[in-house]
Amino acid sequence: SEDEVRRLFEASAADRFHALWVTLATTGLRLGEALALKWADADLERGRLTVRRALQRQRGRGLIFVEPKTQRSRRTVHLPTGTVAALLRHRRGIQAAERLAAGELWEETDIIFATETGRPLEAGHVNGRFHRSLQEAGLPYLRVHDLRHTAATLLLTRGVHPKIVQEMLGHSTITLTLDTYSHVIPTLQEEAARQLDRLFGCVIN
Repeated sequence: SEDEVRRLFEASAADRFHALWVTLATTGLRLGEALALKWADADLERGRLTVRRALQRQRGRGLIFVEPKTQRSRRTVHLPTGTVAALLRHRRGIQAAERLAAGELWEETDIIFATETGRPLEAGHVNGRFHRSLQEAGLPYLRVHDLRHTAATLLLTRGVHPKIVQEMLGHSTITLTLDTYSHVIPTLQEEAARQLDRLFGCVIN
């Protein structure tokens, strides 16, 4: 819910993963897409992130960058001002301090959400930190991937057009978006009925 997202953000405000939780919950990016983001993919002045790759662990190869899941997964996502602010704090505060602390151990990968030495993050480690953040916020168990569903559900229930949500999520078709979030449809229909009532209710009655 909106309240639970706020509680997560507040509880993790001082955590090095705070900007990642904010980004996932406000953009609907897949975790692998977010972990593959580089600062070169971010235009924070214009408030945009461009998804060009995903991070994946493959047997025998370790962590590698791969092509996005679908052609539509290559996309540019516009950011809320709060997300831009969180990313700036992450870059200028947390990551800058970690770079200094790491010294010669720092690897300049340009990755936005990296380890304390600049290397790519393991999804399993991120999940563990997410569960810790949930506990600190007094929230029930969720998967990191549920932040993607949260973003989509909140946007749809607030009246954002499904086509826009499809483009944000990188779904191949709008049918996939509507099928995945079919539980939201009744709420959208109720709101549609209220809008029509405002338009024509006085005439009909």
